[in-house]
Amino acid sequence: MPLYMLQVAYTPDSWAKQVKSAENRLEAIRPAVEKLGGQVEGGWYTFGDYDIMALLNMPDNVSAAAFAIAAAAGGACKAVKTTPLMTVEEGMSALRKAGGAGYRAPST
Repeated sequence: MPLYMLQVAYTPDSWAKQVKSAENRLEAIRPAVEKLGGQVEGGWYTFGDYDIMALLNMPDNVSAAAFAIAAAAGGACKAVKTTPLMTVEEGMSALRKAGGAGYRAPST
């Protein structure tokens, strides 16, 4: 099943609610992810532009996008970013295909 990195930045109001009543957000999202046919692999709080990230196994791009849209529509996030991840083997295959694609860069 394809793997996706989900990054979320919370709104100040969402942080305030979580500080007041802490909740494991991975467990909170698990039912929605599973309803879409996916699995939560793990998650981590982060520093920087995003506050938390999760690795999700989802059956396809449509299911991953559906979860990202649902999360964004919930109102607790100021930003949601979903990144499809490839294995190293898939990346190597892409490199080999790119070498034979026949792409020509613009001339200067």
